[in-house]
Amino acid sequence: MPRVAVTREAAPALGFRSVTPDVLPVAEEFVRMFHAAHSDAGSLSARIAHVRAEIAETGTYRHTTDELAYGARIALRDSGWCTSGVPWRRLKVRDLRGYRNAAAVAGECVEHLRLATNGGEIRPLVTVFAPDAPGSPGPVIWNEQLIRYAGYADGTGDRRYAQFTETMQGMGWRPPARRSRFDLLPLVVETQHEGPRLFTLPPEIVHEVPLEHPDLPWFGEMGLRWHAVPVISNMRLSIGGVNYPAAPFNSWFVGAEIGTRSLAEEGAYGVAREVAEALGLDTSSERTLWRDFATVHLNAAVLHSFDKAAVTITDHHAEALHRLAWLRSRQRPSPARPAFRLDTAAAARARTGAPARFTAAVDETRPQPTSRLAELLRQQHALTSA
Repeated sequence: MPRVAVTREAAPALGFRSVTPDVLPVAEEFVRMFHAAHSDAGSLSARIAHVRAEIAETGTYRHTTDELAYGARIALRDSGWCTSGVPWRRLKVRDLRGYRNAAAVAGECVEHLRLATNGGEIRPLVTVFAPDAPGSPGPVIWNEQLIRYAGYADGTGDRRYAQFTETMQGMGWRPPARRSRFDLLPLVVETQHEGPRLFTLPPEIVHEVPLEHPDLPWFGEMGLRWHAVPVISNMRLSIGGVNYPAAPFNSWFVGAEIGTRSLAEEGAYGVAREVAEALGLDTSSERTLWRDFATVHLNAAVLHSFDKAAVTITDHHAEALHRLAWLRSRQRPSPARPAFRLDTAAAARARTGAPARFTAAVDETRPQPTSRLAELLRQQHALTSA
């Protein structure tokens, strides 16, 4: 497809972020930042002249491999999403900017999981797919993380994803005949030319840790488990005015993300009450602090189990120290500084399965019946798969 220049006035009509407004000064500032950090990068003036010419011709520009790697690493370091002592300078960046088809993106997401899991010694990793460009938007991944568990209307599973699960069923996904608390949701990749497509994650690629407690023998009988690698997949990587809408990245879990936010909270799995009752705690009033005691035991079980399984994890106390250090050293944000950013639409897709990026806009001011939405998406999926 020939590339065409798009004016700032025309860009909004395309329905997606192609490049940052006033891309040239943002691009120049990023290139100067890169050259200041890399004395062996060659002529700054020659590189800026090349970027200017490319933007004048196409409306955007292509990062060099080194610029992309540097931008992704700085984004991870500065954005505050990954402060767990990650050695960001050694972060591996997979440059897959040529990948635009849904099946290829999904396949490389599976490969990302394999590489990141690394037998339990979690490897921080970023995979960068095709960027947005004038007339040629990049793919998006709907899922909040590559691995998420289904939530069903009867309360089984992860309640945070109950609506997303319903939408997936409307699009043709079928849960296991015998449903459980930990059924893997499909991966949804959307492209402009294919629409949203569903892909099943191979179970063998998903490393899960069964949870047990160091002092409570009955805890293991609850059948709780969690996946080993948190790969955030619905954030947009922005580097020097160029947006990469699909750039999944991971470090490793903080124990409380699993024990407190996922397992204990009523809006997710809500097993704090189950643990409290097994402990014989008084759950008649919140003032007995039964929920706090139960949550401590859940967090203890998570850390103990991950350590026993030799899977990398950190605790929230260590994370707090890293966070304080990050707050002291963080750079002032600017449009040119690389960052991972979460769009409102991307956050909605991860929880409800809508709105699709490349279909007609949904009127968000009016309630949308989930069943109707799911049926429309199912029909669209059938058409794009035909």
